[in-house]
Amino acid sequence: METQELVSKKCEYALRAMFELAAGSGDGPRKMQDIASAQGIPPRFLEVILVELKHAGFVSSRRGSSGGYALARGPRDVTVGEVIGFFEGGQNRNARRPASKDDRIGDFAFSRLWDRADAAISRVYDQTTLEDLVEEEIAARSPGRSNYVI
Repeated sequence: METQELVSKKCEYALRAMFELAAGSGDGPRKMQDIASAQGIPPRFLEVILVELKHAGFVSSRRGSSGGYALARGPRDVTVGEVIGFFEGGQNRNARRPASKDDRIGDFAFSRLWDRADAAISRVYDQTTLEDLVEEEIAARSPGRSNYVI
C-alpha cells in the first residue's frame, strides 16, 4: 500500500515538513521556502499546513530575517501518530473499509480483520518518533552502509 492510501496528501506534507524541521532541529528556525524546496511541497500549501501545525502546538515560528519555523518540542517527543491523528482525526483508515449493505457471512470476521490491521498500523505510528525517522534516514544514507543486493 502506498502512503497516499493511508493518509491524505496534506497529512503526508505535514509529516514531511515536521521531518525536515526534526532533521535540522539544532540549526535554528527554517524558512518556509527551504522546507518546501527540500521536501517538494507546494509553498502555498505548506504555508497553510505550517499555520495549522503552529496552532496545534507542533511548531513555533519567529519573525524576521533570522526567523522561520522550528519544532515546538524535541524530535523524540513527537510521534508520527500524533501528527496523523491531528490531520486525519482517526478517519483515514476506516475510509478504506468496504461498505456492505447486505448482511453477509464473513462480515464479522472481516470487520475484526480490519480492526486488527488498524490497531497494528496505529501502534507503528504511535511508536515512531520524528527522531526515529531522522535516524533511519541518516543510517540509510551513510556511506559505510552494507548493501546486500546481488
